[in-house]
Amino acid sequence: MRIRIKRIYESPESGDGQRILVDRLWPRGISRQQAAVDVWLKSVAPSDELRRWFRHQPEKWERFQARYIEELQSNPEALKELDGYLGRGRVTLLYAARETRYNNAVVLKQFLETGGVNQTAGIRK
Repeated sequence: MRIRIKRIYESPESGDGQRILVDRLWPRGISRQQAAVDVWLKSVAPSDELRRWFRHQPEKWERFQARYIEELQSNPEALKELDGYLGRGRVTLLYAARETRYNNAVVLKQFLETGGVNQTAGIRK
């Protein structure tokens, strides 16, 4: 599986593959054309409640990861949709947060690379 993560404000590159926005809200200050998003998967983003609670605060990072993974595991249909894109080659997960170390795309990438999709949704075994 070839998964990259990138801020949506960074320029698109030919090596990005499928560009998937994994935020619940559209990022401020960027048009859909500039973003060059292939698909916007709000369904794999953290819930509004979790997003508001976390607010990219490093001291909440461990608990955020656990809660977000719980949300992912309880949403096999969204993971199945994402898995369809993963099966087509390189994927770049796009996020808007300024914080590059503590954001949902980091957690989602790790979840996918450690077999979270296979364990949760029974996909691509």
